[in-house]
Amino acid sequence: MADLLYSFVEDFWNVMGEMAPFLLFGFLMAGVLYVLISPRTVERHLGGKGMLSVVKAAIFGIPLPLCSCGVIPVAASLRRHGASRGATAALIIATPQTGVDSILVTFSLLGGMFAVFRPLAALVSGMIGGWLVGSAGGAKDAEAPGPSGDQESLYAGEGSGARVLNALRYGFVSLPRDIAKPLIVGLLIAGAISAVVPDDYFAGLLGGGIGEMVLMMIVGIPLYVCATASVPVAAALMLKGISPGAALVFLMTGPATNAATVATVWKLMGRRNALVYLGTVAFTALASGLLLDYILATGSASFAAAAPWMLPAPVKIISSFALLAILTAALLPRLTRRARAPLSDAMKTAMINIQGMHCTHCVESVARALGECSGVESADVDLRGGRAVVHGHDFDVEALRRAVEELGYSAGVPNEADGTEHNEGR
Repeated sequence: MADLLYSFVEDFWNVMGEMAPFLLFGFLMAGVLYVLISPRTVERHLGGKGMLSVVKAAIFGIPLPLCSCGVIPVAASLRRHGASRGATAALIIATPQTGVDSILVTFSLLGGMFAVFRPLAALVSGMIGGWLVGSAGGAKDAEAPGPSGDQESLYAGEGSGARVLNALRYGFVSLPRDIAKPLIVGLLIAGAISAVVPDDYFAGLLGGGIGEMVLMMIVGIPLYVCATASVPVAAALMLKGISPGAALVFLMTGPATNAATVATVWKLMGRRNALVYLGTVAFTALASGLLLDYILATGSASFAAAAPWMLPAPVKIISSFALLAILTAALLPRLTRRARAPLSDAMKTAMINIQGMHCTHCVESVARALGECSGVESADVDLRGGRAVVHGHDFDVEALRRAVEELGYSAGVPNEADGTEHNEGR
């Protein structure tokens, strides 16, 4: 038992050391992208019709660090602001499979070829899914007004110092809050597989081929796992006999789909488009897995993880402790709440209960949708409490509820019978 525990801790720490430097750099790059690529930037490029907007959506989605739940409100917001059905579907399919942080972690644990093949497979799957959804017909795409000039100036008016702080805050605070729990779980699962499962066990059990990939697809589709957290699990499975193609199927289906996401896409885009979305992910994952195994079998390329000598041991150790500190801070409950600005006597306040928020991207999308409603001065969205407190003048509470539900969430307005205060004026 002691040897097994030692092996588990050793494998956990080794995987942590390999991925920590690259993941920290990925956090930094994700923060930079967060500042440089605002939702309004994406909307300007995805608002058109035709295949060009689909290709742009898939390309935009590759580096964005959004999980399968986080991309839904972003995509719904884009849809509200004029993005076509095809572009919206392309973003939903391509974005969760990758991200600048997961690409770097893929390179550190699975090697350069995998780090290139994985985002290319995500790009192709996004374009195919977007094209199919765009060609499926249905209700005519509605034009939606863009953001107001005042809202646009919130981005344009930021100074360089504020932008740097926002990048660091998102990269090392907000993003770790979203992935800390699944990443730790993924590392623990990877360590357990490495310590308990004998080498080449799955190769003898499953026999390889398409059956192995179908099994990985069945496991991955309903599972909620982020693109970064899935990498150490895939690496551990490959060490125990899973083929690279089967691991790729898991890396594509696990992050791109889960039961809650499928249900939300069904609600937002209809049954037919939800089935197209799910079928596209499944088909392209299997096709990509078969292609990867074929390339490796023919000797056109070789699979190798990143060389251990690429980074010196002290860098890996320091990075591991830094990553553990960041993840620990992300998992700790908030000790303080943000102070609220004093309200004027004429200010109107309303509370909305919201179900379905899972990450900071959900919070930002809800806050933005509420802030764009007429009469709203501010919207304070609480992820843990599952509610939003809105302040403003002469806003329509029912319009606030509809704005939240258009993002794919369930929203309700509490009343006095619920024992919750609904203050119409203060």
